[in-house]
Amino acid sequence: MVTLAIYNLKGGVGKTAASINLAYLFAKEGYKTLVWDLDPQGSSSFYLGASATVKNESRKLLNSEMELADAIQSTAYENLDIIPADISARHADILLNEMKQSRRKLLSLLASLKKDYDIVILDSPPGISVLHEAVFVAADWVLMPNIPTTLSIRSYETVDGYFKDNDLDRSKIKCFFSMVDHRKNLHHEVMNEFYKDKFFLKSYIPYLSDVEKMGVHAAPLETFAGSSYAAQCYRDLWKEIRKTCIE
Repeated sequence: MVTLAIYNLKGGVGKTAASINLAYLFAKEGYKTLVWDLDPQGSSSFYLGASATVKNESRKLLNSEMELADAIQSTAYENLDIIPADISARHADILLNEMKQSRRKLLSLLASLKKDYDIVILDSPPGISVLHEAVFVAADWVLMPNIPTTLSIRSYETVDGYFKDNDLDRSKIKCFFSMVDHRKNLHHEVMNEFYKDKFFLKSYIPYLSDVEKMGVHAAPLETFAGSSYAAQCYRDLWKEIRKTCIE
């Protein structure tokens, strides 16, 4: 089982869209795939038509009041399951902060899934906290979508510094550009500058309305606009991630 955390310090960078589209592509290829929605906004849950069935489910999972397997729901797509989020996920930092070995809490929970899944994708909320440390430890790879702007790149550099300062494995960070607007010279300049960095994948996701329409369709892009340029870009990204992180 390979665990991929889709994460960024900033919000609004295309993190959830990447989580859902990559998960769908893995499942379509035959990988038994699970999305764990850790964001109290629950956007991944919405895209996959799921919602928590137990009150305060996210809190109970982290507090060991509920088994992880009991929270898993199937989706409309073969090989793709989800653990939905609810608003109680906002308490994750408080719960983890009170635990011993909080860094390894998610890792221990995920251990129970190894026989059932090939790929687990953690859709992580923005920020940097005790929860995120647990995500960083649990994940085999931390995939960071970055808009090619100065401030977005600074967030990557902040996270890289955080890994270094807290003795976390920096080699598991892989970045890719997201919401790329080809009309903007700055986007091209930033991309060209950072492509030489081994942390950045070559594939990128463009800023196109087809991606935004995922909210209208509440579905992965491939299911309603599979022939679009945006869908092709997600397929290219998925292939590069599979080659770099899975094979």
